[in-house]
Amino acid sequence: MNFKQIIDLSIPINNETPVYPGDPKPNIHPAAELDKDGYQVTQLNIGSHTGTHVDAPFHFQKEGERIDQSSLTKFMAPGLVIDVTGKAPAEQITMDDVADQIESVVPGTIVLFHTGWAKHIGTETYFEHPYLSVDIINSLLDKGVTTFFIDALNVDPPDGSAFPVHEAITSENGIIGENFCNFDQIDFANPLIIALPLKLEGLDGSPVRAVAVEVE
Repeated sequence: MNFKQIIDLSIPINNETPVYPGDPKPNIHPAAELDKDGYQVTQLNIGSHTGTHVDAPFHFQKEGERIDQSSLTKFMAPGLVIDVTGKAPAEQITMDDVADQIESVVPGTIVLFHTGWAKHIGTETYFEHPYLSVDIINSLLDKGVTTFFIDALNVDPPDGSAFPVHEAITSENGIIGENFCNFDQIDFANPLIIALPLKLEGLDGSPVRAVAVEVE
């Protein structure tokens, strides 16, 4: 197997990484330092949904799978990039925007919604992202898709008024990924998407290092 190209789909995690309003803000600092201790160790105080991350069904479903219980095949599969760029802040992405792009999607595909919003990281505009219509998600769930990634802070409306997409996906033990980036760099067919979570026992989500791989 030859990896022709690897695209990093992850945003950096540091003390300035944007988080969903109300989530724990990152607090990353040295716990031991080379000059003083002879070795380096860093303390990470972050939430389970910090940076590029995946949501376990347990994030919204009391009886849903925890992140360590979900099959790893949900985080490692062929991907399909759906172009939904050009949306205004807080505008809904509708079925009309994607219908022709999802018509032939096959079960097990990881669907990546390319909003282009990652370019706004570090600004207030990042928090006013476009969001997905639940009709799109229900259609894809019917087609056997259970993993959905987006290059924005949230799949649902930015005002936090409702979470229909989270509810729809997690009720089917599906996986949501948010805060991705560089979807525009996936310019090859049939990318292998890998976004493996940490094995955090019993938790509701995990940061990931996500990549798209061109394989030949």
